[in-house]
Amino acid sequence: MPADQLSATFAALSDPTRRAILARLIAGEHSVTELAEPFDMSLPAVSKHLQVLERAGLIARTREAQFRRCSIEAGPIKEVAEWTESYRHIWEERFGRLDNYLQTMKKEKSHAKKSRRK
Repeated sequence: MPADQLSATFAALSDPTRRAILARLIAGEHSVTELAEPFDMSLPAVSKHLQVLERAGLIARTREAQFRRCSIEAGPIKEVAEWTESYRHIWEERFGRLDNYLQTMKKEKSHAKKSRRK
């Protein structure tokens, strides 16, 4: 496990193919071949994406005879959710200020229309 799990998780999630693979795994475990089906890339290329996800702790791979099955591991994603949650108050405050500003602009626009009609 990397020293900085959060960085490893974000690095793995930075690629849209890896995010799509994780999205498919939400429904349940899949074989590597099943995961590769929707992508226009070779099986070795998909395997490289799976290795990145596995190193980041986002998936687990098991072996059943000659088949490898993959499943999602929620721990690292929970860490990302907790980290982003710590910033929620900042965004809520900014959205609150934006809402106040928009309400002020709406009132000013309404007042300006009334003034022109007179």
